[in-house]
Amino acid sequence: MNQIQLYTKINFLPQELKSEVNDFVDFLLSKSKKEKKNKQPKFGCAKGEIYISSDFDEPLEDFKDYR
Repeated sequence: MNQIQLYTKINFLPQELKSEVNDFVDFLLSKSKKEKKNKQPKFGCAKGEIYISSDFDEPLEDFKDYR
């Protein structure tokens, strides 16, 4: 549906329904703004949830045959 078709359909609605359409469009716009804002995590949001064990840099026993 293109913009002209949508505009034509809205023009045929009574004033009460036009106001409901306007409210719904405002709701959809605010919903899309919230979704865009939530996509970017804040720096440091996972602090304390991820850790590296003390033996991280030690050689693995499974690879002894290859050394």
